[in-house]
Amino acid sequence: MKPRWWWCGLALAFAGSLPAVDLDAREQLIRQLNERAFAMLEARAGTLAAIQTREAADKRRAEVRRKVLRAMNGLPDLRGPLNAKTTGTLERDGFRIEKVTFESLPGFVVTADLYLPPSGTGRVPAVVMTPGHGASGKAGEYVLAANFARNGIAALAYDVMGQGERLQYFDPATGKSRLGGPTAEHAQAALQSEALGEHISRYFVWDAMRAIDYLSTRREIDPQRIGAFGCSGGGTVTAYLAALDDRVKAAASACYITAFAELLPSRTGVQEAEQSIPGFIAAGLDFADWVELAAPRPYAIVSTTEDMFPIEGARRTFEEAKRFWGLYGAADRIEWITGPGGHGALVPVHPKILAFFLKHLKNSAAEPTYTRIAPDKPADLFATAEGQVHGTTIGEIVRKRAESLRPAGGPADFRAVAGIQARPGEAPGEMPGQLFLPDAPAAAPYPAVLVVSGEPPAELSAIPRGRLVLVIHPRPWPRGTEAAKSPMQGAFYLLSLRAQLTGLTLVGMRADDIIRAVDFLAARPDVDQRNIAAYASGPSAIALLHAAALDSRIRRVVVDHAIPSFRAIATEPLHRNAAESMIPGVLRHYDIADLIRAVAPRTVEVLKPVDGTGAEIR
Repeated sequence: MKPRWWWCGLALAFAGSLPAVDLDAREQLIRQLNERAFAMLEARAGTLAAIQTREAADKRRAEVRRKVLRAMNGLPDLRGPLNAKTTGTLERDGFRIEKVTFESLPGFVVTADLYLPPSGTGRVPAVVMTPGHGASGKAGEYVLAANFARNGIAALAYDVMGQGERLQYFDPATGKSRLGGPTAEHAQAALQSEALGEHISRYFVWDAMRAIDYLSTRREIDPQRIGAFGCSGGGTVTAYLAALDDRVKAAASACYITAFAELLPSRTGVQEAEQSIPGFIAAGLDFADWVELAAPRPYAIVSTTEDMFPIEGARRTFEEAKRFWGLYGAADRIEWITGPGGHGALVPVHPKILAFFLKHLKNSAAEPTYTRIAPDKPADLFATAEGQVHGTTIGEIVRKRAESLRPAGGPADFRAVAGIQARPGEAPGEMPGQLFLPDAPAAAPYPAVLVVSGEPPAELSAIPRGRLVLVIHPRPWPRGTEAAKSPMQGAFYLLSLRAQLTGLTLVGMRADDIIRAVDFLAARPDVDQRNIAAYASGPSAIALLHAAALDSRIRRVVVDHAIPSFRAIATEPLHRNAAESMIPGVLRHYDIADLIRAVAPRTVEVLKPVDGTGAEIR
């Protein structure tokens, strides 16, 4: 006979959580995360205001560089052979295109098109062009690259991983990505590398640095006059490249630079894998820090008025950076190029972009020549015979690194790594939940069961009679929606990026709620504090294991449909909904088996474990 309860919906006494009356829980949580970020950004503003000398600016740049590289886990320390090849040449009016490949890491092939001015012009400057998040990759740079070449500046447009000829999750049966568009590929790879404590941006930057290495081998190119340009995702990589590689003598980042104070509350908010480094805001950093790392070299922030990266944020960053450049006596070397239109609508400002690089790479004040050139078909620009590389993938690179990584010795600090803030026995606050009491009560106090469920509490049918049951939902609840990069990433990917920027994780926030739920149970006189059990399924099970490892009041744990290890996220080719379970750098400290050992000798029962795609492991 199934047990029966009477139940009541409660605004439970949990500190710092969502009020029961809030029906838009996701937006409420976003506002809370934004408020946390704004406090950190305000502290940063005070730090920057105190920088009044060149020496202080130098010190700030050195500190920021250390923080950025630490967050990325450094850059790949391997400048092996480029194994560069020229696979074809296209002669065009006033320029030529060489189709080339090179390796940024062993077997990790980069496809590119090199736009060259006419022969006989001597050694010329060059610009590394990183494309935005378009499926065609380098082909989208044709018009501006051709005009660079016609103005005497070579341009190397290359395919970013996951774009053009460099799909990392290629399906030979369909000729397409298994995941969808470029941002989906980037998100998948980012989650894999994140488990290792590496940020996927380290590989994007490395590709761009190796592009400079390649240009430096070309007899036509002057290696002392190399610049960088990119828009959107390409603007991101360009900002990172200019910040971290002094060989970039002039840089223009388009449709990326803004400020978090404007971006976070905007309609689109946090955007992309390589643009969101865990702990970035918590470390006292903002977009302006990428720009200021390049000081006092020539720099252009390029913005459009209707961009999803708010133009007011770009104004804020430009004004701060101009003051920063002024400390070096170089305020005239930074400029803000603006134009009409939406994201990536750069054609109206192409001549201004050309003029910027002519000034700083050719020392020329001449008006650039500019023509709207009809581009070649993307397939005509392929550097490979089949239109796809067949070398090492980013997933394979990450998997090999994961296989050799072992947690540091000694007890793991689950609280710090996962960003857990709650401590057992703290003062209560509010969040929604349902309390179920037996309809034929035995003598109190009752054994209690905490159910962490994202669905209606069907699990109650398996709970023995005579238990008091508390059901809470993993926040945000109701789940709400967000723009999906890919169905594989699930409904919490962008929210997890937002939390990680401020040093939190979804796992940690949910563990906070579980600990506070136990506070609620332990404070009730009708609960047997020596007999509190907890059940959770899916990603919430990972949060429960963390909470149980930190809260000895949870005497028995049941986890259902949970991944057996974080290592599986890093090593399996594909994974689904991993963002809910992700803790940046977790494999440097512990894995799920370590959490289970930390709960012992209390009981942990594991039901129906699943692999990275959610399929049950048999």
